[in-house]
Amino acid sequence: MEEKEQINNDVESYGASDIKILKGLSAVRKRPAMYIGSTGPEGLHHLVYEVVDNSVDESLAGFCKNIEVTLHHDGSCTVIDDGRGIPTDRHPRDPEGRTAAEIALTELHAGGKFEAKAYKISGGLHGVGVSVVNALSEWLEVEIKQNGKVFQQHFDRGKPSGPLALVGKTKSRGTKITFKPDAEIFEETTEFSYDVLSQRLREMAFLNNGLKISIYDESTDKKQEFHYEGGIISFVELLNKNKTPLHPKPVYISGEKDGIIAEIALQYNDSYAENIFTFANNINTKEGGTHLIGFKSALTRTANSYAASSGLLKNGKEGLSGDDIREGLTAVISVKLPNPQFEGQTKMKLGNSEVKGIIESIVNDTLGAYFEENPSVAKKIIEKAVQAARVRDAARKARELARRKGILDDTGLPGKLADCSEKDPALSEIFIVEGDSAGGSAKQGRDRRAQAILPLRGKILNVEKARFDKMLASEEIKILITALGTSIDTEFDISKIRYHKVILMTDADVDGAHIRTLLLTFFYRQMPQVIENGYLYIAQPPLFKVKKGRAEKYIQNETEMQNMLFELAADDLAVPIKGQIVKGKALISHLKRLSRFERLMEWFSRRRKDTDVLKIILNAGINKETLKDQRAVEKLLAVIEKMPDIAIGEINPDEEHQAYSVEIRRHNKKVLIDMNFLMSPEFKELENSYSIIKDIGEPPYRAETKESIKELGSSSELLDYVFSVAKKGLTIQRYKGLGEMNPTQLWDTTMDAEKRTLLQVKIEDTVQADEIFTILMGDQVEPRKDFITKHALEARNIDI
Repeated sequence: MEEKEQINNDVESYGASDIKILKGLSAVRKRPAMYIGSTGPEGLHHLVYEVVDNSVDESLAGFCKNIEVTLHHDGSCTVIDDGRGIPTDRHPRDPEGRTAAEIALTELHAGGKFEAKAYKISGGLHGVGVSVVNALSEWLEVEIKQNGKVFQQHFDRGKPSGPLALVGKTKSRGTKITFKPDAEIFEETTEFSYDVLSQRLREMAFLNNGLKISIYDESTDKKQEFHYEGGIISFVELLNKNKTPLHPKPVYISGEKDGIIAEIALQYNDSYAENIFTFANNINTKEGGTHLIGFKSALTRTANSYAASSGLLKNGKEGLSGDDIREGLTAVISVKLPNPQFEGQTKMKLGNSEVKGIIESIVNDTLGAYFEENPSVAKKIIEKAVQAARVRDAARKARELARRKGILDDTGLPGKLADCSEKDPALSEIFIVEGDSAGGSAKQGRDRRAQAILPLRGKILNVEKARFDKMLASEEIKILITALGTSIDTEFDISKIRYHKVILMTDADVDGAHIRTLLLTFFYRQMPQVIENGYLYIAQPPLFKVKKGRAEKYIQNETEMQNMLFELAADDLAVPIKGQIVKGKALISHLKRLSRFERLMEWFSRRRKDTDVLKIILNAGINKETLKDQRAVEKLLAVIEKMPDIAIGEINPDEEHQAYSVEIRRHNKKVLIDMNFLMSPEFKELENSYSIIKDIGEPPYRAETKESIKELGSSSELLDYVFSVAKKGLTIQRYKGLGEMNPTQLWDTTMDAEKRTLLQVKIEDTVQADEIFTILMGDQVEPRKDFITKHALEARNIDI
């Protein structure tokens, strides 16, 4: 740490004067899409990226080694780093005398990124960063550890609820930001996706070798840590982990020219797909740009030049095409430049024209030399490209033959297809079903106006293992391509798709799951645009069938089942709450609150927290002020130590918050009661839900039905009794598959647009998706065996 602090006084003195004030935040709330691209899921996740980007900027400047991201129960997110911390001194040019931290969080374009001396290369969205996150959050809290002091400040919808406050002392440094996205802005969803964030954070760790980034989701208990000393070489090795590489080590290319730093790692494998990831200033440029164009151009030129000079092109063949040379290529391209120009607000495409020539020059020189020094590797790559050219030529001939026979054109639709009468693709949907029998039920149960049915016989070809010409020879795949109307490969045209909802409808058994996976593999590898445009769906049959007498009801999921049971119980049950007998609809909301509280307590218990101690804390109304009062803390400890089985407690000073902490150990479980715990979103949510326990009072609890009065020893026993009352006279059957349903039931549960549930297929983590398809559908047995062994115990509701 001391060594780093001596690095560069110009950079180290990142202070208030480095923050440039441009304008306020009201415009951000009025037009959020201008700043984060959208108010949908993409924009929501952009909030996390902006906070993380600030931490990564600290890493680029040489001052941050660790970043922690936590997704909390209440939908909030915390990002912690060990950088220098946002400057806390008063800004010299602010007429209101505010601190630089407050200005950085409340003024647009107030970031240090506008000062080249503070950050030479920056990845944040034009420097709007955390101020935009603050503006679009219901609330935001910042904690800064700097120069031995701890500062805190709270904001509500971008406005400070008080000034930056000095709250304690510390020996560490860094910034901690916790924020909750505002549901008024993000109307579609405020729920973060662990997979989406994991992909981005993994990329950041690869692109900044040595930086350690972790993510933890409290709701699912998922956690990952990303730390790669090898940088993008490690990235390529991960992408090829379950494939067979043509050469043992990735080729690494790097260079710098005119202030632009380029890094490229590439390795060929024996698959048929190219897999290229491009980045500019740590931003994933999914639509490519000038760095990708320069790389492709140089790769094609260098490979052809070497092939010609080495006599590897036989029979007087002309040069190889770029597509042939890139078959089986895995590459990562990363450029860092002072003034990136991104096309569009969401930074999907790099536009700097000068980058193309620089990348071409670096790749030409380095890759040409690599081929000369490693002729055996170069020969394998060229031979693979020559083979790819032969197969592509054979596929072209097969495609032309198929077209002459009308197979790939929508002029002759397959006989199996029961088409709909609607001609507008936006209003049409096609159900792809397994087997003729399920197809028969679906055809009888459908809405003929807008719903087409395509039954596929048996299991389609696994395209992960098949070359293109073999795939085109598969009858079922030809039928599928023809029915969709898009054609395939170089002639694929998403605008010609005949249905904007392509719905996979398979049974919930093992065979159905396999057929669904084969279809997903086909769309992912051969028609990814169908997924990218949001056209691919999976039908979700209901999870339960509930019978009472002759009446039947299908229940979609566990939550719906619980709500139904609460409604049934409330008709027969009465519970004293706040001294009054509550029943009927009024009881339902109380039961839902009780269920939420019990789920939270179960969550804490799984993390080895003593729930009895938690209940004492909740009942005593312990808060931040309690921990600042030594007598109050001692009193709390005395109460806890009276618990049975002897709780061992210890009071320690908490200098960072000028308070005390209490550590309790009992039954090999530990609870640390400190400021961080009491301020954590999960404890705040537990505190809110505890109001139901206060309402129903102390046990024993009483529950009355027409037949009896029952006394119950705990809130969890009360909940179990509620469910037992509700289930009287019910037959609950876990639903197995479509084959059990007649056409009317199939329509009611799975096909009726008013009632059904569809899952939209999205690829949120492209690296993980590629890895899973390769493991499950590829040639290598060992990775598949390891995957099944690892995940077997996670499987639920298996149909045996």
